[in-house]
Amino acid sequence: MATLETSFLGIKFENPFLLASAPPTALVESIDKAFELGWGGAVLKTITPDNLEMLEASPRYAVMKEKNKVIGFQNIELLSHKTVKYWCDGIRYLKEKHPKKVIIASIMAPVEKEEWQDLVKTLNETPIDAFELNFSCPHGMPEKNIGMAIGTSAEISILITSWVKAVAKKPVFVKLTPNVTNIAWISNAVERAGADGFAAINTVQGFMGVDLDTLEPNLCIDGCTTYGGCSGEIVKPIGLRCVAQIRQSSQLPILGIGGISKWQDAAQYIAVGSDAVQVCTEVMLNGYGIIGNLKKGLLEYLESKNMDSISDLKNRVISKISAHEDLNKNYCMKPVVDNEKCISCEKCTRICAESEHHALSLEDGKIELDEGKCQGCSLCSIVCPQSAITMNSK
Repeated sequence: MATLETSFLGIKFENPFLLASAPPTALVESIDKAFELGWGGAVLKTITPDNLEMLEASPRYAVMKEKNKVIGFQNIELLSHKTVKYWCDGIRYLKEKHPKKVIIASIMAPVEKEEWQDLVKTLNETPIDAFELNFSCPHGMPEKNIGMAIGTSAEISILITSWVKAVAKKPVFVKLTPNVTNIAWISNAVERAGADGFAAINTVQGFMGVDLDTLEPNLCIDGCTTYGGCSGEIVKPIGLRCVAQIRQSSQLPILGIGGISKWQDAAQYIAVGSDAVQVCTEVMLNGYGIIGNLKKGLLEYLESKNMDSISDLKNRVISKISAHEDLNKNYCMKPVVDNEKCISCEKCTRICAESEHHALSLEDGKIELDEGKCQGCSLCSIVCPQSAITMNSK
């Protein structure tokens, strides 16, 4: 029988699914409910020094939909409004009631050594399992020279990581921003400063669009808007890329985040190097109850592959990701048409002609391939409305 249990950095996880630091982890009673439903752990909504002012805007969410399904989510919400004492008391309560659940304290402070270290020292006295340093919030906080303003600077990230590591009594994860040109450069920097692991990614800074009837932003606050953090399905390719890049340059544990809405997403994150995953947007859209299908689906997948645990899945794909210059340029796949499925709509011939190659034509009611012109790009198989074209190696 396969198991979802895993462990790293001395932390035991009953399953690899954690709630990310966000509105679903803003209240102790909410986290309590999530634990009862089966989540393996939670990263608390980011705790800050009590003197850090935060004023929220309203509304603060906007979405992108496709066929009435939310595929993209934007938020401009800030950090926890609860006091440090609230969280210290809450952590003790949650650990006493749920001793096997993982609790990670997300923290953020101004770029001042005393502020970071005082916060860490206070939380050291609670039974948390680890710290997560929020170097990556893309809205509101950068204006205060914190959040993403920290994570886009290797120098400041190194400085704060070293401050925290000097006093932390539990492992330290650094939550990285994707809003950089090379996330591995930042991860390598904080690793040198003593980080024990990474969380990747935080939201991607973006703009959720314009209402063309009113010519106002989709996220509109009294006629104005701002750039916010984008999440949901649309950011999964970015999250996977970032986790893979970090894994290619480091062996430290990674908490994968970004667009995880079903067990298949979690499996992909693990396959490119994640040790566990965090979920936020899907919970905000559909509630804590999604954990049942997440656990069931991942466990059944492991068993179908004769894997004993997620350790057998971790990193399985990472060796297959290389630089473009290292790809085999002699390998080529060509389209094969299933004429029983083909309805002679000629979409493939038109798209092929309008996208460079002119390799396909309709002759006597059948699609014909000019192999001399075909470059094996696979676009024809992608646009075929009948799935009548497959790519085969030659």
